[in-house]
Amino acid sequence: MWRYLIPIGLFAALVAFFYVGIDRDKQTLPSPLIGKPAPQWQLPSVEDPAKMVSSSDFAGKPYVLNVWATWCAECRHEHSALLAIAQRGEVPIVGVDWKDDRDQAQRWLQQLGNPYVANAYDGEGRVAIDWGVYGAPETFLVDSQGNVVFKHISSMTMEVWERDFLPRLKGNGTSR
Repeated sequence: MWRYLIPIGLFAALVAFFYVGIDRDKQTLPSPLIGKPAPQWQLPSVEDPAKMVSSSDFAGKPYVLNVWATWCAECRHEHSALLAIAQRGEVPIVGVDWKDDRDQAQRWLQQLGNPYVANAYDGEGRVAIDWGVYGAPETFLVDSQGNVVFKHISSMTMEVWERDFLPRLKGNGTSR
């Protein structure tokens, strides 16, 4: 009898372990950048490869950095929320088009609208590596001192914006 209980007990423990792991909120993965200076970067623009977009363009003011791609289904899902947030004008949204086809990205923005004040093309994904990006979409809040205040993994929604970003943005994005 014991020889059956031990495997059943081990199986039950594994099921409980996997259930807890699956049930964890994937948006709460910690970022080593929180509270530290945002990575400095310079990339060509999605719209015009001759024009450069740089982190220094946003020095001294808070901004949201959104990593996206046309191949990313969740990015399409979040796009309407980004447009609505951009329309509110509370903070500039900077896009980083990650490991994507530039022509497809340009068509995407023309067809769906462009929520970004600037949109950088990270075709090789090197800047995304500096930000610790796991996959698209990921969205970061940077305060006016240039520090990363918050990181959200997965689609941006108005609920996420109101709950997680807006309170941190109050007071110039310096509260945690």
